[in-house]
Amino acid sequence: MGRPVEAFFFMKRENTRFLREMAYFASVGLSVSLSIFIGLGIGVYLDRMVFHTTPWLTLVFMILGIIAGFRNIGLAIRKSKDL
Repeated sequence: MGRPVEAFFFMKRENTRFLREMAYFASVGLSVSLSIFIGLGIGVYLDRMVFHTTPWLTLVFMILGIIAGFRNIGLAIRKSKDL
């Protein structure tokens, strides 16, 4: 059985481009979900530990995380036009 790295170098150019694009879009999905969960985590922490304003900062930071996620999607679309 050959090593995966060697197989990557002997692939056709179209296949490597396809794999590169798929890896990029998979990383965009991860980035969107992480931005939402990071915003949610910051909001929950600030609500429970610092300010004791239970739902409000969680909602604000979750919305900020969603906005950041959509921003990442917009940047990915703009960058995919350059690929």
